[in-house]
Amino acid sequence: MVGQGSGGTTSAPEGRGLRLGGGAIAALIGVGLLVVFMFQNTERITLDFLFWSFTWPLWLFTLVTALIGAMVWFGVGVVRRHWRRTARRADRRD
Repeated sequence: MVGQGSGGTTSAPEGRGLRLGGGAIAALIGVGLLVVFMFQNTERITLDFLFWSFTWPLWLFTLVTALIGAMVWFGVGVVRRHWRRTARRADRRD
């Protein structure tokens, strides 16, 4: 008979859903802990840096420092990939 087949035409293997790697799981746990810390620390703090002095909520200071740290971490990764790429290109030329 024509038209009787397995019926499934998806390209993904059955039984495999969204899978997270170890780095993604660690990042999600870190974000969760950061959010809990921010909710628990809502008092205002005074920051003194060189000749500047300003008052911020501690949760906002925590968020800003986490974002700056993430940008630095990302930047270091970009530089590292660039160094590795240029080293591989140099090795291919030799």
